[in-house]
Amino acid sequence: MMNASVAQGVEPAQIAQHCDSLPLLLQGGVAGVTPLVVLQGLGAPCGAVLAGCTEFVTEAWRVQKLLGGGMRQAGVLAAAACLGLQHAEATLRRDHDNARRFAEGIHVLDSSLWSINLAAVETNIVMVNVQGAWLSPAELCECLRAVSEEEVAETGQAVSVLLLPWSAQTVRAVWHHNILAHDTELARRKLEFVARKCQK
Repeated sequence: MMNASVAQGVEPAQIAQHCDSLPLLLQGGVAGVTPLVVLQGLGAPCGAVLAGCTEFVTEAWRVQKLLGGGMRQAGVLAAAACLGLQHAEATLRRDHDNARRFAEGIHVLDSSLWSINLAAVETNIVMVNVQGAWLSPAELCECLRAVSEEEVAETGQAVSVLLLPWSAQTVRAVWHHNILAHDTELARRKLEFVARKCQK
């Protein structure tokens, strides 16, 4: 939701008005956790916020305690979450810009190994379509993660890029607060190196 509000230039409340309840997970996201709104870009070490009517939140609080949830003296952790929320718009916008830069770099490569729909890159998520039967998304992810002596000799550096095989033909890349413009450029160069190696 926060990434969507930044991308659309609207307040989060404008999107949330259609929800009866809304959980915001403040730490880094977990792949596959779709019911939650994950703020992957804010960098809080832990924590969550639950919004809803008084009765709903009161019951959620009771169940949390019943199941052993909650922390004592969590002020330092809460301070990190507050700081992340204060800078959310600038941080998420930077993530969107880096994701867009990466997607444009893939597009410029014009490789027969993969393609990208630039119009679909609106936030911090980039979906790369893997083309051809001989290189699967899992194999592409492994090539991007692995570091070889050949890479170090050719590029002068060792770069390991962690992407997620999302479907039978798709790889998913997500930007967060720890991935800067320089890291994005390194990832693009690694993709270029993998393309050259595969096309040999």
